Amino acid sequence: MKFMKLGSKPDAFQSDGSNIRFVVSELPTDVIVRIGEVRIYLHKFPLLSKSNRLQGLILRVAEDSPNEIFLHDFPGGPKAFEICAKFCYGMIVTLNAYNVVAARCAAEYLEMTEDVEKGNLIYKIEVFLNSSVLRSWKDSIIVLQATKSLLPWSEELKVAGRCIDCIASKTSVDPTNINWSYTYNRKLAASDEIVEIQQRMHTVPSDWWVEDICELDVDLYKRVMIAVKSKGRMSSDMIGEALKAYAVRWLPDSYDALVSDDYMKRNRTLVETIVSLLPSNKCSGCSCRFLLKLLKVVILVGAGDTLKEELINRISMQFHKASVKDLLIPAKSGGDTIYDVHLVQILVGKFMVHVGSSHDIIFVDKREGRFVEINAENKTLLPLGKLIDGYLAEIASDPKLSISSFVDLTKSIPDAARPGHDGLYMAIDIYLKEHPNLSKAEKKRICGLMDVKKLSTEASIHAAQNELLPLRVVVQVLFFEQLKAPTGVSAPTSDAQHDASIPRATMEEDWEGRAPEHHNSLKQQLGSLKIKGDECRNSDEMKSRSTKEKSSSLLLPSRSKRIFEKLWVGKGQGDTIKSSETSGSSQSPPICVKPGEAKSSGSSRCMRYSIS
Repeated sequence: MKFMKLGSKPDAFQSDGSNIRFVVSELPTDVIVRIGEVRIYLHKFPLLSKSNRLQGLILRVAEDSPNEIFLHDFPGGPKAFEICAKFCYGMIVTLNAYNVVAARCAAEYLEMTEDVEKGNLIYKIEVFLNSSVLRSWKDSIIVLQATKSLLPWSEELKVAGRCIDCIASKTSVDPTNINWSYTYNRKLAASDEIVEIQQRMHTVPSDWWVEDICELDVDLYKRVMIAVKSKGRMSSDMIGEALKAYAVRWLPDSYDALVSDDYMKRNRTLVETIVSLLPSNKCSGCSCRFLLKLLKVVILVGAGDTLKEELINRISMQFHKASVKDLLIPAKSGGDTIYDVHLVQILVGKFMVHVGSSHDIIFVDKREGRFVEINAENKTLLPLGKLIDGYLAEIASDPKLSISSFVDLTKSIPDAARPGHDGLYMAIDIYLKEHPNLSKAEKKRICGLMDVKKLSTEASIHAAQNELLPLRVVVQVLFFEQLKAPTGVSAPTSDAQHDASIPRATMEEDWEGRAPEHHNSLKQQLGSLKIKGDECRNSDEMKSRSTKEKSSSLLLPSRSKRIFEKLWVGKGQGDTIKSSETSGSSQSPPICVKPGEAKSSGSSRCMRYSIS
């Protein structure tokens, strides 16, 4: 930190209590300067020789007794006046970044100009500011922060403006030319050792300036960032990184801290300032996660619909990059659901409009029977489908979530975004468990969202034994598993035939991470089924290589096999399944099993996937 010493005489100021200051001298004091509750006992002559204002005040009270001068609204208070008084006495005074603004404003108030005496205090302070303080990066920030408590004097003297211009100019300097100290404790550095190596090698990161200006109050920070952006040398990504650092520094993470009465107004001002400073390019500069955090704060502190719309428009440009956790925005108090599902529906809708307007390939949404201009192979759709299915799995456990909200959100994305329906099945399974009082029609409606042809083998095995599913859905699952088993390939998947199926590892991660605790057993069931099936299949291959029809029949658990036998109509797999769940045909032939194998239908091989 830069400093400047003035005067040569030793400091003779002393205190008598908290409100009395005096100068130790052989001569008695002859004037009292009162600033607020503090009385300062001084001599007239040193003051008259330096201050034009004190000359007039002392002459005015010369006839009164005692000689007491009142200085109302004195900038900087008694401490700033004491600096000026010591300068008048020729005592040693040390100026630094913390007291130079107060001293400058106090000197202006006392009119300690060159007209009174050459080399007066105002002149010396200006030399110190221009030659030392404003050339120092950290001192400039300290001085700028100090100007807030000295309004309007600091603004009239343009101290704040000069500091802002100095700070903004330094941020645009080439990092290779930076030779001053700065604060850099970014999480990007793996350890302090890395930072030390960087400093030793004189490698300065491009965002070296971000953390230091985070210490500024919000109004001063806004002025600095406006000046930085006006220089036109800072990229949108760097501006976004600076705003994110400031938000992390000042916006609390907890819900209670955000909405508490003591900090609500401050948090509202913070988020309004940050949103107003976002880069003009809506497609770059800020991550989707950061924008969603701002949106959450805007909603909780009631910052206004204008800011909310601005953030929604920005988020919709990159909505597919969000995570499920980012979307868990609490609903307003008194809402029907725990999380704001309607807001997510709005974001999906705007994202689909953006995607549709940026591609020329026409894709048909069969559910709605309407044309949407989107690219079916666009990489943004697959992450979107995974995101929405994960979000559905999270909100499905909400007892207050209506079936209409669940269905509408599910249908809000096109079929191309869901080449596989494992994630959707997981969400439906959770919803059925958490809403046991659904009618048959409601179950049929929600299960109609799922295409059983797009389920993986593991999900199909689980669905075939899921007692919560309507009987028709179970039969459909069994039927299509029978079709897939002989050839070992997946059944056609309509529009999504050309899309790659979801890898098993990805599917298992989704099933592990997103479902509530009561749904964690699903993966264990699948693993148990898979192990049993593999053991039996290896045993059969060692004994004999039976026909493909035999292996297909063994895929069915005993319970599901009985259901399938009752509802199978026709001769062989080429026939169709009855659509009615209440079919009572007792003449339905058994599933495709060779006569020679019928005797062993109750053996362990035929029960390989059964669950007790």
